[in-house]
Amino acid sequence: MLKRIAVFLLLICFVVFLGAFLLVYMPYWFKNESYPLEYSEAVNRYSEEYGIDSAFVYAVIRTESHFDPNAVSDAGAIGLMQIIEDSFDWVSKRLGEDELCFNDMFIPENSIRYGCFMLGYLYDKYGSYELAAAAYHSGMGEVDSWISSGTVDKSSPDTADFKGSNTRHYVGKIMRAYDKYSEIEGRS
Repeated sequence: MLKRIAVFLLLICFVVFLGAFLLVYMPYWFKNESYPLEYSEAVNRYSEEYGIDSAFVYAVIRTESHFDPNAVSDAGAIGLMQIIEDSFDWVSKRLGEDELCFNDMFIPENSIRYGCFMLGYLYDKYGSYELAAAAYHSGMGEVDSWISSGTVDKSSPDTADFKGSNTRHYVGKIMRAYDKYSEIEGRS
């Protein structure tokens, strides 16, 4: 009888210890697994160079490719930041870059550089991360049409006003990830 009670008490102690351990360490593990900070050297360098918050860049990478440098979308976007060929050509022209070809966007450094340039440009143009994300996803022409028609107020954009449920969903995912990355980087 005493042996059973001792085994039962040991089992309870083990369960309490395991529960306490998981309570303390699981949120840390989950956050680091769910919101990785891979490619930090390139992200930090190019986000600073092109004036875009690194947490926003991580949010875009996480949403676009889940940190898979070999990702290819149905629309033909490739690499970590899911650059399409038209965007590659547009950025190459503005950077005066002619050594790279589109398939070089599979190289993380190149994808991050081009993506950061584009995000920095979009942020400068629209003045908000929501509109920059919408333009990254749907194109500048689409966002420009929302603003010019009065559908979206550039000075205080409301994602509920964004046309297209895919764009609203995409921008929501980006902004939630951006909030998490800002929290991880200790800026919330």
